[in-house]
Amino acid sequence: MAEDGLRLGGLSSGLALILNGEDSKENSSKPHLVSSCDELGYQSVERTLEYVFGLPNRSIASLSGPVDGNLVRGILKNEFSKLHANSSTLDGDRDRDGICISGSGCRPHTIGLDEISIRGDIRIIKPPLLVESLAMFSSARANASVWKGKWMYEVVLETAGIQQLGWATVSCPFTDHKGVGDADDSYAFDGRRVRKWNKDAESYGQSWVVGDAIGCCIDLDCNEISFYRNGVSLGLAFHGIRKMGPGCGYYPAVSLSQGERCELNFGGRPFKFPIEGYQPLQAPPSLNLFATQLLQCLSRLLGLHSVEQAKHSSVEKLRLKRFVSPDEIFYPASHGICEELLSVLGADVWSIEYVAWGPFLSFMVEVFGLQAPHDYSGLDRVLDVFLEFNRSHLLFEHIINALACGCKTATLVLKECPCSGSYPYLALACHILRRQELMVLWWKSPDFEYHFERFLSRKDPNKNDLESMMPSVWWPGSCEDVSYESSMLLTTTALSEAVSKIEEKHRDLCRLVIQFIPPVTPPQLPGSVFRTFLQNLLLKNRGADRNLPPPGVSSNSVLVSLYTVILHFLSEGFGMGEICGWLKGSEKGRDVGFLHRGGHRSFPVGLFLRNDPHRNDNTRLGGSFSHLSKSHPVDDQEAEDIRWEEGCMDDEETRVTHLSTRKPCCCSSYDEDFTRISKNPIRYTAKGSRAHCSPMPERSSHVTTECSAGSLSDDIADKPSSSYQSESDFSYCPVQHTSFVPREGIMSSATLREEELLDVLLLLYHIGLAPNFKQASYYMNHQLQSIANLEETDKKIREGPCFEQLKHLKEARNVHREEVIDSVRQCAWYRISLSSRWKQRGMYATCMWTVQLLLVLSKVDLLFTYVPEYYLEALVDCFHVLRKCDPPFVPSSIFIKQGLASFITFVVTHFNDPRISSADLRDLLLQSISVLVQYKEYLAAFESNEAAKQRMPKALLSAFDNRSWIPVTNILLRLCKGSGFGSSKHGESSSSSIIFQRLLGQACISDEGLFSAFLNRLFNTLSWTMTEFSVSVREMQEKYQVWIISFLLGHAYVLVIVYAYFTHISIIMRPVMCIWERRKILCLHKSSGSALVGAVLLDQVHVQ
Repeated sequence: MAEDGLRLGGLSSGLALILNGEDSKENSSKPHLVSSCDELGYQSVERTLEYVFGLPNRSIASLSGPVDGNLVRGILKNEFSKLHANSSTLDGDRDRDGICISGSGCRPHTIGLDEISIRGDIRIIKPPLLVESLAMFSSARANASVWKGKWMYEVVLETAGIQQLGWATVSCPFTDHKGVGDADDSYAFDGRRVRKWNKDAESYGQSWVVGDAIGCCIDLDCNEISFYRNGVSLGLAFHGIRKMGPGCGYYPAVSLSQGERCELNFGGRPFKFPIEGYQPLQAPPSLNLFATQLLQCLSRLLGLHSVEQAKHSSVEKLRLKRFVSPDEIFYPASHGICEELLSVLGADVWSIEYVAWGPFLSFMVEVFGLQAPHDYSGLDRVLDVFLEFNRSHLLFEHIINALACGCKTATLVLKECPCSGSYPYLALACHILRRQELMVLWWKSPDFEYHFERFLSRKDPNKNDLESMMPSVWWPGSCEDVSYESSMLLTTTALSEAVSKIEEKHRDLCRLVIQFIPPVTPPQLPGSVFRTFLQNLLLKNRGADRNLPPPGVSSNSVLVSLYTVILHFLSEGFGMGEICGWLKGSEKGRDVGFLHRGGHRSFPVGLFLRNDPHRNDNTRLGGSFSHLSKSHPVDDQEAEDIRWEEGCMDDEETRVTHLSTRKPCCCSSYDEDFTRISKNPIRYTAKGSRAHCSPMPERSSHVTTECSAGSLSDDIADKPSSSYQSESDFSYCPVQHTSFVPREGIMSSATLREEELLDVLLLLYHIGLAPNFKQASYYMNHQLQSIANLEETDKKIREGPCFEQLKHLKEARNVHREEVIDSVRQCAWYRISLSSRWKQRGMYATCMWTVQLLLVLSKVDLLFTYVPEYYLEALVDCFHVLRKCDPPFVPSSIFIKQGLASFITFVVTHFNDPRISSADLRDLLLQSISVLVQYKEYLAAFESNEAAKQRMPKALLSAFDNRSWIPVTNILLRLCKGSGFGSSKHGESSSSSIIFQRLLGQACISDEGLFSAFLNRLFNTLSWTMTEFSVSVREMQEKYQVWIISFLLGHAYVLVIVYAYFTHISIIMRPVMCIWERRKILCLHKSSGSALVGAVLLDQVHVQ
């Protein structure tokens, strides 16, 4: 319309008029309000207000006074009262036929769980409907049923185990073993088993993950049920369902296994992913439309201010001047809008939550912006206005809750990178919580820690998500389109940037919590709130490392995110400038991360000795805390710190520290090839994994304690174990540059220390990161195997088989190709989320710090036995993860030499340490040796380590017992490979160790008692092995009642068993005979019978 005047950027230009040089001189420099149009017909303040409030043109008469709060409230009362009344009438009269709500909750027409229907033990752990099953299998129905129309409800998964979500009639029986979907007229979907259920199960849908929003939809007009995952249809699940009538319709129903948690939303909050055409079971409040209109007015008002600030070129050409200042109109208008909104919401408290989660959250996100750069000034203006009213606090409580929930449910979308996933919600929350008033409001909330965990959560993708995130897949040697390589590189780069931005916001949020000083008496220091959160989190997650963790533990993504935050703080610094001066220890080298500071180091041993509830449940190296506190009561050493000099436990000739000329791997520059690999990891996905060619099959990345023949060890576990080393070999002896100093005072103990964060870091790695790295190792191995299968299949296809064989080969090729593609995507995701360069750097420094701490503590019996087991487990696991990472962190030739020589010292010193009560932990150290000596570079590290040369030969011979004979045999075979008896067919003696062969021989010659005991255990093991073999053959012969020869010829798997037995016999005897032949040792053992048996078996093995 002509009378609308000029519009700029879609907004009314009532605030701007053509500049006139003479007018600018005559008039005051301060802008003023006018109530009439000028001679050119430009809009006045009345027209501007009409635009802001969305009113018809000329609906506001000429103003006789200034714009103030009374004027704005008058406009809202006159013009919006009708809208308010109409929305209430419309909601009350809306046709919602087809639904029946039985019973009433805390207010009329509230839908919740029908307590009478609950079978098992389902409890609401957080209002309104966050439920958890505390029984083996629990089921419940809602208190609403539908019999016609199209309806839906939404379930946000807190866990991703066995849950059956769907619809059921009242006739569906709930038992301890049967629930939704296990009877007629009962329909459910389970994403853990990827099945749909209606008495019988069928494949359906996709696997779900924590944070997924599952939409459960029922169309009673077409008699169909369907399910949606994050707004994406999983397809029609059921059709032709039985029609029902009023009073006997379909109820929303869920069945949960023990420990499973989910949040039900029947419409009390806006859906995360509303499905078009489907109504929520619970109607939205009548005030929702009215609140939406008010927030739109405020949004238009902010838009005018943005236009005024913009340097629009067309405005400059017209030399416009303003008739009205945006600041003059913004405050009274925004103040009036907020006051009216809060007044209306205050009259209906049940509507506040829905409005906060719906229109108000959308308004805040729109003002702030989803993508960077964000409009911080616009958001600040909104916060300033709302925080003038104390009534807004409840609104902001719900906003914080909604933002935390958004972080949990947000999914990474490739086209939205890098500002994708939970980033927009985190960025908005971080800016809001910079306000002290809102931070205090959040901290005082009873759900503070619950929201904090949700902010730190990050949804992991499933197979389908990865397919959409990485549409093109490439791997070295693939026959895919050559463009896929560059496409996948761009994709992984974009996803890496998105993950980095999310991690950055996680750190920002944690910094805000660390810096926050709660308003309590007596006053607390910065970091106290963060420390309390960490302690409660660890207390909550006791037992999270068990095969069946207890109910209520945190999501794995929370543990990983918190670990990543702390690792960055300790490795790269807190990034808080002078503010971090309060942090204990940060005054020295604030620009250098704690893990990379050289020189003097200290550790508060009270962390191990205090009876803290979040720590005393952790098993210690010497046993349980309760046992140690009785057998080795704690002295006054709790008031002490142990101090030492970095590298004091290493040999002076090979010592590498952060202050030495030669820097550790985590602080030095690497070869150009490795720098290039880190920049382009995709090209080296498979090649890097094959770089370490092992002549012997290696164990998993965790170097777990189970052996390939673990069952053999289990059968003789009741034999007495022998150990050559006495406790005096491990007990206290003075260590140079090590001392104990008293605590500086009570105030220092209240200060958050970086050493405390290191303690938390190791535990978070143990319960959160280790399972992820184990899964990543599985996919890496599976990728290599799948690639090998694919290449082998392609080779057979090229050989030109017959038609039938070719058909089967092509089918097999398609299967192998899909396995490769899936594995490549999974490996790429784990590299993106777990193995960025700075994380590897921090992990390496963590290994250095931890192993030196353990070596220092091992010199004091009391302290060493109180060390938690997860210190050792995290150290070993982290070491091998870095060693096997793909692409490699550093060349294997310097991996140990430049920083981790202490690791060799620790494993060779303590793999047979009687102070370590857990045999599994001692096996873990022994397995590490077994793995490392397979590689020339690492074997050289053992040969140059004084502790290894002094302790390992005798320790290996004494450790050969009923439990450890297999790994010890592997080590001895590797050290003596290619020498004497059992020499390699190809003469591969270069990879054996002449040094350790000599040391083993000297150990046998110098200590007859040691060698005699070793031979006794050796021949006993040989005798037991042959006895077991003969018994197995006899049992097979009796069972099948055939001649043993014909049976062996007809059953190949039995031949494999026979081969395994003789292989173990051969492996055991090779290193012994090597020593025997090279040193010409003739030992007549007292047990001549066993020696004779051993000689006979030896002859048989030689023949074999």
